[in-house]
Amino acid sequence: MIDPGLTTAPMAASTKDEGSVARAARCWRACFWLVYLGTLAIKLAVASRLAPFSDEAFYWQESRHLDWGYSDLPGMTAWLIALGERLGGHGVLAMRAPFLLLGSLLPWLVRDLALRLAGPVQGWQAALWCLALPLASSLGVLALPDVPLTVAMLAAICALCRLREDSSLLAWLGLGLSLAAACATHYRAAPLVLTGLWLILATPRGRGWWRQPGAWLAFGLAAVGLMPLLISNLRTHGAGLAFQLWQRNPWHFHADTLVQPLEQAGVCTPLLYGLLAWAAWKVWCRRREGWVWQVLAIHTVVLWLGYAVGGLFADDARFRLHWPLPGYLPLLAVLPVLWAERRHGGGVRMIWGASWWLGWLATLAGLGLLWAASLSPLPQAGRWGKLFPMQFTGWRESAAKAVQLRRPGQLLVADNFILGAELDFSLAGQLPVYVLDSPLNRYHGRAPQLALWQLDLPALRRRAGKDELLLVVDETALRERWRWSALEHLCGELASVRLLGRLEPDQKRRRFGFYAIRLRAVTAAPRRCVIWTQAHAATYPDGPG
Repeated sequence: MIDPGLTTAPMAASTKDEGSVARAARCWRACFWLVYLGTLAIKLAVASRLAPFSDEAFYWQESRHLDWGYSDLPGMTAWLIALGERLGGHGVLAMRAPFLLLGSLLPWLVRDLALRLAGPVQGWQAALWCLALPLASSLGVLALPDVPLTVAMLAAICALCRLREDSSLLAWLGLGLSLAAACATHYRAAPLVLTGLWLILATPRGRGWWRQPGAWLAFGLAAVGLMPLLISNLRTHGAGLAFQLWQRNPWHFHADTLVQPLEQAGVCTPLLYGLLAWAAWKVWCRRREGWVWQVLAIHTVVLWLGYAVGGLFADDARFRLHWPLPGYLPLLAVLPVLWAERRHGGGVRMIWGASWWLGWLATLAGLGLLWAASLSPLPQAGRWGKLFPMQFTGWRESAAKAVQLRRPGQLLVADNFILGAELDFSLAGQLPVYVLDSPLNRYHGRAPQLALWQLDLPALRRRAGKDELLLVVDETALRERWRWSALEHLCGELASVRLLGRLEPDQKRRRFGFYAIRLRAVTAAPRRCVIWTQAHAATYPDGPG
């Protein structure tokens, strides 16, 4: 006969442990919901007021010309903006609504990943860590391609990890859709493809996929996701690939990018970045302990090393601090798992707690800065004005001034694609905004797209003839090394120019000039530049040079 004491005591202890785990899970869940809903409310308030970022405005223009893809990106970003405006009408909140929804999914995907490594307590803790990473918790405030790209890449990693216990067609379908969405969003889906190739070729489980029908379903869907990219490049004669792979990347070593780790520590907060680096090392050391650890190790190596090494030779002139974010998110799921496996003293607990609080405060500071920028121009007085991104300012005032000066039937022209997109958004697409040739159009890979839409200078010549046009010039858009040559080139295209007015909104952070112009006939000789004498006389009384 079995002694009851030998059976009931372990059962009682097990029940007690399960009860404590359940109570801890409920506590962490309550903390998560409190922070999650607070963050979401702040993001919603910011997104509903903040002026469109320069790239956002152009993506909105793309959504007015729906296509498979464009000269800068595949079509996913434009499709989502079009969906938001179809459901909510024209406005910044409707444009950003799909991106807010996608961004709000990140903590749940991180939690799902942590559940596959540990239990519910670690799942809610991982979700809280996601809210403490500024790059992740603020995602979705702007309608940018990084939102669907990051969500799709993390969803694909979750789907790969799910294949450990579930190889049904539904699981493969989730993987295929995630891969397709990432490929249809941005060229930076390449690291995810490299992760998949590594798993297929270098792991026994991956090589066994070739015998599973579900794997072929996922591969087929991923190939479908590549179709927008291929079709758009065929239509633009490879403009997208040329820009993303060659034109924007010098592909030679530049030593100033050795500060990448310091930059990343700044945007992640230093303590949290240190924890992520430690977690990356631990994941690599445990890559042989199971399929999930192997997937995370390969993905981390591809993203971190790819960014660290490739960034030394790639584009360093444009904003790219957000590129490694898809590599950080799986590590956030690992942090609570590593914590639960060790005993920690009070000092270590303080470091971990400080890491979360610093990250959360940095998130609040970033969102608060964007909120203040949305209240333009009152918070931007004095020395604090330099903290606010210039790209969010002046767009309402310049559009209102253009409407005031424009005569009925007169064509509206902008000197660069950024201003053209801002004016177009402000006017809700009610009339075409043509764009003159500018270094910015080529620098950002948008010139081929403007030509395809017939909004560039040759199309304007065909439409305008000798009619007088309204030209709006953003005098602060170009860097000093481009400014005078661009203005001289612009004047060479004009037969006549007459200043109509000036505008210096938001504490003179941006300067706009409004001109009545006529285009020079193609056969006529270029004329002397006069725009600088009117637009820059106060700043450059002696002229360029």
